[in-house]
Amino acid sequence: MGNSLSKKMVCIVCPVGCKLTVEKIDEEYNISGHQCKKGEEYAIEELTHPTRMLTTTVKVKDSRHVRLAVHSSTALPKDLLFQAMAVINTCCVQPPIKIGQVVIKDILNTGVDMCASRDIGKE
Repeated sequence: MGNSLSKKMVCIVCPVGCKLTVEKIDEEYNISGHQCKKGEEYAIEELTHPTRMLTTTVKVKDSRHVRLAVHSSTALPKDLLFQAMAVINTCCVQPPIKIGQVVIKDILNTGVDMCASRDIGKE
């Protein structure tokens, strides 16, 4: 008999929040509970290669602002989030900073940049 896996999850692609059941038998996926194709795609992606957007802050020097909000340009592999935070926690920026400016390029060689979420002018 083949390998099987069953998992329940809530789809987060849209506001509906479909309750999905995913069954994997060998290499075949059977997804139920979704109201659209996006739910099916989300379930498979979440099982095979889960990713998350990362929002956090970095230190700012020579400014009245102590921290700068930053976000990932695209989703990072979920298993790299703690390693990414270790890199981010060593970062310190100096104004001026423009919204969207790349603060850390290609974090962990993922192709994902960490970008400023606001402007901080030079004081």
